[in-house]
Amino acid sequence: MQNRIREIPYNYTSFSDREIVIRFLGESTWDLLQSLREERKTGRSAKMLFEVLGDMWVISRNPFIQDDLTENPKRWASLRHALHHRLDQIRERATKSNNDKALEIESRARVAVNEFEVSLLTTEARRQDVKKRLSKATKKHNVRFDGMARVTHVTDATDWRVEYPLAVATPDSEAEMAALVGASIESGLTV
Repeated sequence: MQNRIREIPYNYTSFSDREIVIRFLGESTWDLLQSLREERKTGRSAKMLFEVLGDMWVISRNPFIQDDLTENPKRWASLRHALHHRLDQIRERATKSNNDKALEIESRARVAVNEFEVSLLTTEARRQDVKKRLSKATKKHNVRFDGMARVTHVTDATDWRVEYPLAVATPDSEAEMAALVGASIESGLTV
């Protein structure tokens, strides 16, 4: 396969467009997109799809933006509207041209956007649950969720390329470690 210029905006990572599409929409959607590549007339729908994926990608890779969106409901509502508006435009164009493949991709993208939204909107509840569990093993102030803590504790050992940490725990002593690891596993966190 020849190397292509990246079409997904805001992708300053080592992930290829293919990897991002597969991450959000699945490999079969990548194959479907590839089959549509030769049928493109204007490429507007593809561009809008890639913008949706780019928005989701940059948010999923940037804890500071995640914090901002969870703390500013109006900003999140504006972004949500933009994501769904683009998908509506894709659906409208695909319906007019009777393009079943494009409609299938739009449907899968809408599911991904809805899952992304649920994930973002449940972040605070998830954080509270994790804090409650980890606070049994260490002091509450030792469990941090802010963007700065999460970004500064990303290393190759944390498999940051796959996922940023949800929380950073800094126990006061080695004696807290076993209970902290146990509480982390109980919370569904990767240690």
